[in-house]
Amino acid sequence: MTFSKEELERYSRHLIIPEFNIEGQRKLKAAKVLVVGSGGLGSPLLLYLTAAGVGTIGIVDFDVVDDSNLQRQVLFSVKDVGRPKVEAAKERLQGLNPHIKFNLHNEPLTSHNALDIVKDYDLVADGTDNFPTRYLVNDACVLLGKTNVYASIFRFEGQLSVFNYTDKDGKLGPNYRDLYPTPPPPGLVPSCAEGGVIGVLPGILGSLQANEVIKVITGVGDPLSGRLFLYDAASFTTRTLKIYRDENNPINGKNPTQTELIDYQQFCGITPDAKEEKQVKSVTVKELQQLLDDKEEVQVIDVREGYEYEIVNINAELIPLGQIEAQVDKIASDKKVVVHCRSGKRSTDAIELLEKKYGFTNLYNLEGGILAWADEIDTSLPKY
Repeated sequence: MTFSKEELERYSRHLIIPEFNIEGQRKLKAAKVLVVGSGGLGSPLLLYLTAAGVGTIGIVDFDVVDDSNLQRQVLFSVKDVGRPKVEAAKERLQGLNPHIKFNLHNEPLTSHNALDIVKDYDLVADGTDNFPTRYLVNDACVLLGKTNVYASIFRFEGQLSVFNYTDKDGKLGPNYRDLYPTPPPPGLVPSCAEGGVIGVLPGILGSLQANEVIKVITGVGDPLSGRLFLYDAASFTTRTLKIYRDENNPINGKNPTQTELIDYQQFCGITPDAKEEKQVKSVTVKELQQLLDDKEEVQVIDVREGYEYEIVNINAELIPLGQIEAQVDKIASDKKVVVHCRSGKRSTDAIELLEKKYGFTNLYNLEGGILAWADEIDTSLPKY
């Protein structure tokens, strides 16, 4: 593995580190790393892996750049809005380092394609934001014997670890299933889109993730295998917890019960049947607009939080979901009541509670919530 004059000058600050030197740089150039997700975590991760000189980088993402991404996804700019993320990422990264080869996978990672994609890389860096893909990445790495450098973020908190890593003595470390054998119930842990994330947090965790990838590739330092790093940006506190292999791990414990990839949507409880369990009456945003235009007797209730109401509202009556029972007397029972939230989930929960506990029969969920209203009725409203 040789370097041009330009590469030697570019990586000179690596080359003069005694423990790293040109051998470490050769390992980086020869390495193939798959980054799953090019968003909040993927942005700094891809930037630093590219700058460091990882020879081949695969990017898996089927999303397009949105205005709401720019608060934290520093890989993109205003001119990229509407473009496929993998294409915008490649353009930016090639401008940073033209010596890198990029493989674009503009498709969702699924049980059908994960093994075929992951097998061509030396290790995987998981920058996903949902449980089905997180378990899928872990299981694919375990089945193929690949190291998985993991990070996750939420609001002010982040986690980081290195899974399925074999150390210099040949000892295999724990994987994600040892830490979290099963996913939480659907809806218990909101995504960043639902719960938010402070913009700098993915920059911090994504950079730490890149550091672990470089350590694994080069053999320099002590990777975060068997340990879970926890970071709280609000209090600026950190903790590092020990993780151990579980002999009951279904995929590589003493008696494995899973030998192939499964349906991870179903595994995480995200199935059509699960959605059908929450059937409530509903109206579309166009139907609500018609009701209001016709001046029909209808009460519109917003069950979001006050700070969300300040971002955008449609002049509905604000009764946050957590206060719905305390303010149940404000909800009419003698006319149509349309309940809405951001996208429709919390309003569905509110209606279910009110119907089962208080006997309401006149409640209707606004399909798609205020996001649908901003898309279809009033495009001047901001979306969040």
